[in-house]
Amino acid sequence: MGFETQDVERKTIAIMKILRDSPEPLGARVIAQRLKDYGIELGERAVRYHLKLMDERGFTHLLGRRDGRVLTERGVEEMGSALVKDKVGFAISRIELLAFRTTFDSDKLSGLIPVNVSFFSRDMFDRAIDVMKPAFEAGICVSNLVAIASEGEALGDLTVPKGKIGLATVCSIAINGALLKAGVPMASRFSGILQIRNNKPLRFVELIEYAGCSLDPSEVFIRARMTSVREVASTGHGRVLATYREIPALSRPIAENVMAKLKSAGVEGLLVMGGTSEPVCEIGVELNRIGIIIYNGLNPIAAAVEAGIEAENRGMSTVMEYQRLMKFKEL
Repeated sequence: MGFETQDVERKTIAIMKILRDSPEPLGARVIAQRLKDYGIELGERAVRYHLKLMDERGFTHLLGRRDGRVLTERGVEEMGSALVKDKVGFAISRIELLAFRTTFDSDKLSGLIPVNVSFFSRDMFDRAIDVMKPAFEAGICVSNLVAIASEGEALGDLTVPKGKIGLATVCSIAINGALLKAGVPMASRFSGILQIRNNKPLRFVELIEYAGCSLDPSEVFIRARMTSVREVASTGHGRVLATYREIPALSRPIAENVMAKLKSAGVEGLLVMGGTSEPVCEIGVELNRIGIIIYNGLNPIAAAVEAGIEAENRGMSTVMEYQRLMKFKEL
């Protein structure tokens, strides 16, 4: 990037992330406040200095003194390639952040819940809905609750781009968040491709460890066309997206109670809860822990991609109000 120190570069990337995730232009004062979430203490004047450098390099654009700045396409590209070593472990940190931000109350049916957001071409959205329907009906997802938004509208912290329609699907991190609020720590270990036989989970055939990944593994699997969600929905055989997680064995009664309440609220996705220290779908489980396998919330989107429908996915992207969600069949 040409900046003098790596410290300056890190601060610049943090500012870029804040601008990218904002649905509206931001000024230096708001950016300075939000940088604290990244553990960065910068005064308003210092932020203006960084923004001026970023303007000169074409990473940001000033809309007006009162309107603030937005990230340019060049800025988005730069952010995607800079500091790759700092992105290792991004997935696990994202999971922890969204679990912490979860406030969903399954008794009151209110609060913030983690979602994935996918953008479809406006012309292809109706066809995508038709293709995804069997996956939702077969329960190959975390929940049949979704939300949609047109261009310029927001889904959580994300704004739908021009010419697109956004679809929010409930993310499996909703289970992490609910368990966290109940005092149960859930360790998210792997995302992978799970082989299904006779509508039952058999084994993982591909795995990516969250702790060593710089992006959402499910997006990698979808782009590589490694799933057969449509086949699973119709025949009970094939490969789907799933995640592997662990909880302390002593917390099982609490976890079962939490998941029962989530299920009554329309948030499911649980495939397997193993026994203490027993392997689950050929994955070894640590001593005094329980292995859990959960469907990935992007499985219906994977079905659409299998049918040749392009989708831009932002897995594990944001949280939104539960009450904004509706049943898929009501779309």
